[in-house]
Amino acid sequence: MTTNPTPEQKNYNVIAVKTAARLQEARLAIRSQFDPEERPREKLFPSHNRPGLGVALEYERMGNRPVSAELQARAEGFGFEFEHLGITIGTVIHNVDLKGTPSEGVIRFIRDTLLERKVIFFRDQQLSETEQVAFGRRFGDLDAFPFGPAGEDPYILAIRHGEKNPGTENGWHTDVTWMECPSLGSIAQCVVVPPVGGDTLFSDSHACTLGLPAALKQRIQHLHGINDYRNFLLARKPGLPSELVETIKKEIPFGVSHPLLRTHPETGKTALYIHGGFLRHDSLYDERTGEPLEAAESEAIVRELLQQHPRPEYVCRFRWQPGSVAFWDNRAVQHYAASDYYPHRRLLRRVTVSGDKPFYDAAIAESD
Repeated sequence: MTTNPTPEQKNYNVIAVKTAARLQEARLAIRSQFDPEERPREKLFPSHNRPGLGVALEYERMGNRPVSAELQARAEGFGFEFEHLGITIGTVIHNVDLKGTPSEGVIRFIRDTLLERKVIFFRDQQLSETEQVAFGRRFGDLDAFPFGPAGEDPYILAIRHGEKNPGTENGWHTDVTWMECPSLGSIAQCVVVPPVGGDTLFSDSHACTLGLPAALKQRIQHLHGINDYRNFLLARKPGLPSELVETIKKEIPFGVSHPLLRTHPETGKTALYIHGGFLRHDSLYDERTGEPLEAAESEAIVRELLQQHPRPEYVCRFRWQPGSVAFWDNRAVQHYAASDYYPHRRLLRRVTVSGDKPFYDAAIAESD
């Protein structure tokens, strides 16, 4: 289909072409005054828009390759194959059998791959609850989950959705920040897969930190905030007896402090560590002095931080199949369960590996 441009359109295009040429000439003149080798890489990115820089810096720290040469060699020695889903995050490990009793060497390989890739996946496992729990215990003690339905095994959390119970995990988060010692990682298996949708997305918290606006990263360096589980007791379960709520608050600490920047205890990398549903948005304070921020400033910082992980540059996406298993490092990623499959059923079984108390080491972070 063709149209005849109006005189106004013709005139606009004449001006547009001339303007583009003039601007390019001016840019080249300015650029010629500077030695490109003297211009810091960080200056190539706008201060407010640096996800590309964050990914580049994290990938560079990884040796500009998805996994280390040593890990790649170990994979080939086991007969495993890598399928990388993101530049710095997310890898499917093929040819692994989790149903039996993987050797200690295989378990070490899986853990090392988790540390390098932050979230890893396996296909066609079809683990029973007993097998899934046993696999989780190979990586440490397990944490039972007090606020959701358990499977036949008490360490299994059954995440069920369908026509009467739509998915509600469609917000970026890292698990159980309301705990004093949040879990090291989560291991989930999809048992019932909807015919369409239901993917889970994962975001690299290390690359996200490296891509923060410099002023924002500096501002939050020593800030902590208070996290609690009020959403589980009040928002999702309205009408619970007040006596039960108070008993739970007495038995499980209600309100724990965590840093906004977290040092990974095994890799030393810094992660942006925040859960918008559990963090009290007005609770930020300077950990060095104990001085609280004004509520408006605290809330403004939280709003800006919650915009970081969703940037697509940091994200990989996993499509579930029956028997698929995902193992993610809660110290290094956030995740988001897409709720795009209603009214179909979706059932995941999850176990969580016990972790330690989050901390921030400024001396280690200086290398970021």
